[in-house]
Parts: sequence; structure tokens; C-alpha cells
Amino acid sequence: MHRTTARATLRALALPALLACAAAQAEPISVLFVGNSYTFGRVDPVMGYNAANVRDLTAPMAAANSTGSNAFEPHPWGGVAGIFKQLTVQAGLDYQVALSTRNAASLRGHFLNSNPAGWDLRGNVASQAWSKVVLQEQSDEPLPKQAGLASNPAYFNTYVNLLENYIHQGQALAYRERELIGGSNAACAAITGASTGTCGNLREIPANPNASADTEVYLYQTWARPNLVNAPFTTVTDPVTGAVSFTDQPAPSFYASLQDMTADLRDAYAQAAQDAGADGSGGITAVAPVGEAFMLALAMGVATANHYAPDAGTDGLPDLWWDDGTHASLYGSYLSALTLYGTLTGLDPAAFGAGEIAARDLGISGREAELLQRVASLQLGFAPGNEVPEPPLLALLGLAAAGWALARRRRSIK
Repeated sequence: MHRTTARATLRALALPALLACAAAQAEPISVLFVGNSYTFGRVDPVMGYNAANVRDLTAPMAAANSTGSNAFEPHPWGGVAGIFKQLTVQAGLDYQVALSTRNAASLRGHFLNSNPAGWDLRGNVASQAWSKVVLQEQSDEPLPKQAGLASNPAYFNTYVNLLENYIHQGQALAYRERELIGGSNAACAAITGASTGTCGNLREIPANPNASADTEVYLYQTWARPNLVNAPFTTVTDPVTGAVSFTDQPAPSFYASLQDMTADLRDAYAQAAQDAGADGSGGITAVAPVGEAFMLALAMGVATANHYAPDAGTDGLPDLWWDDGTHASLYGSYLSALTLYGTLTGLDPAAFGAGEIAARDLGISGREAELLQRVASLQLGFAPGNEVPEPPLLALLGLAAAGWALARRRRSIK
């Protein structure tokens, strides 16, 4: 009698595990990265990394109409999303990763499809119900307004909220930006720097047929830019090759330090996340503190502290920034992906170690990989045993197999 009860109990334990495995296999976690070149990587080896295993949703649009695209940014793109995908594979997670990105795109541009090529970036967001969506804003838009910067915090806060609502609730909208910013055309224009006509334009947004209250929405906090902080000269980019060179024109400086710019970015992203949740629409799940991870790497001596120092290329430390002083280098992109991985999965990026595959593929040494993993881990507050992981597919399979094997052993001794 007790053996029959034991067999029934074992079957009851094994069956849910098997069903969980089947569910995990049938319903992978879908992730959409929405952003610009800070997400797609700007240059190889990051830009095309792992492109075969992520969906570049803007590749067909670029093929149909390349207006506004750069010749030195050929599709398909993998980028930070591609690195993230590789990390999830190594962790045994079943993630399907896609990106909807365009060079220099803002979140407002994504929502309003305002880019000159007429790409349907908002349609990419509405193309399916996503498990997770990551929103990355244009690099200086969240900053307090300063003459000479593209900063526009009112647009940033407004369109984080509109996109979050669109993802979670998806109602059709008809609005004028003055209704959301300032209250009048004149006030809206004064706050945003746009024309009164722009503030008064009627915006009509169709419903999102795939809106889901269960979607987790994350903000991808970007990093401070050395080219805005005491850069020696401005730069120009070759329109064909993408190569960067200095001019003889002094560069304007907008911040005394990278840390000061990072503090403004941190505060802006935190405020946008708070505001988006105030209307009861579901809000922002978390901010991925990538920019703060960059500063921690500098503070720990893991990366070059001064991008423009004479010995920046010979000090033996990785530089987190690319030649233009704004985009991330392969090291910065790797740190970005690690921070996003830890934020979205709840798993400690330091667990990968020196043999991590994406780092090896990108040409990052095992020691450098370990140090950057440690930076991301510390920035996210990980300590041994404090992970809150999603159940990896392999772990579920192992649990099910163990339960089934135990049941078989029990039957054999009946």
C-alpha cells in the first residue's frame, strides 16, 4: 500500500516537472531590444555579432529603403542583443531575441515613426506579445537641457510612458503633444524646443493588437560620453568607411566629469521609470544600470579612466569607448550585455568566468572577461546565494529526469 502511494507521489512530482519542461520548450522567453546604435553596436565585431541567432527586425526595412542609413552599418545586426543572446544560451535559458534599432533613433522617433525612411518601428513593437521589452533612449535626450545638446527630458519622460502604455495596454491614441507637455502650444514649444506647429499636430496611433499586461519593460540606462567631457577636438566620421578622425576644432564641454554626466543619466532614468508607473499602467520593471557599471569599472581600475589620455591605448587596460568618444567599444558593449543579462534574468553575470564564449569570440581575454563580469555583478548587487534566477531549461530537464529515474528505480524493487 505504501509503495503504491509512493509511486503515485513520485508520478505526481515528475509529471509537473515534465510539463514544465514541455512548456519551457514550447514557450521561450521573447525579448525585444528597442534603441539605436548603442544597442546594435555601431562597429564590428560587435555590430554583426551572433546576428544569425537574433532577429533584426529593421533589416527588411533597410533593404526596401535605405534612406537615412549609413553605408558603414550593414545589416543584419546582432550587437549588444547578440551578446545577450549568447549569454542566455550558455546559462541554459531559452530566449528568443529580436532588435528594432536605427542609428540615432530616439524613443519618440520609434513611437511616431518619424525617421525619413518611413520604417515602421512602432509596428515592430506591436508585431507580437513580448515577454520582455528593453527601451534604450538616444544618448543625451534624458539630460537636463543645455544649449548645444540634443537633450529633451520632457520628450524622454513622455515617450517612455507612451511606449510603456502601448506595450502593456495598447489602446488607440489621438493626442497633441501640448496636451502632455506644457498645456499649450507655446508652453510645449518653450519646454521642448519644438515649433508650436509640432506641439499642436494631431498624433493618431492605432491600437497595439498584441499588448500584454504581463510584458516586463526595462530601461537601458546609457553611459556618459567622453566627447562631451573635455574632449580635445571634435571628430568627423567618414561617410563610407565609418572611420573617425579628429578635426582642429576645439570640442565644447558640457560636464566637468563623466561621473557628473552619469549622475544626471541615473536620475533621469529613475525619474522616467517612476513616472511611467504612476498611471497604473504596469510601469517599468527595472532600469539596467549600464552607465553606472561603466563608472564602476573606471573606479575599480578595470578600464581606462581617461579616453583621451596619451597612454590610453598603451596602459594595458580596456577602453570602454570607441574612437568617437560616444559609442561603446567591444569592451563597453560586453559590459552592457552583462549588465542587461543580470537585470533581465536575475542571474549573476560573474558566474560565467574566464571561458565565457562571447568574450572569446570578440577577442576579449579571459582575465578581462572575468573583471568585466565582476563589475556587472557588483553593480547589480550580487553576492553568493542572492540570485533570483528564472528556471533554466536544462535545470527543468534535469529535475524531470531525476524524478522519472527515481520512480523507475522504485518500480524495479516492488
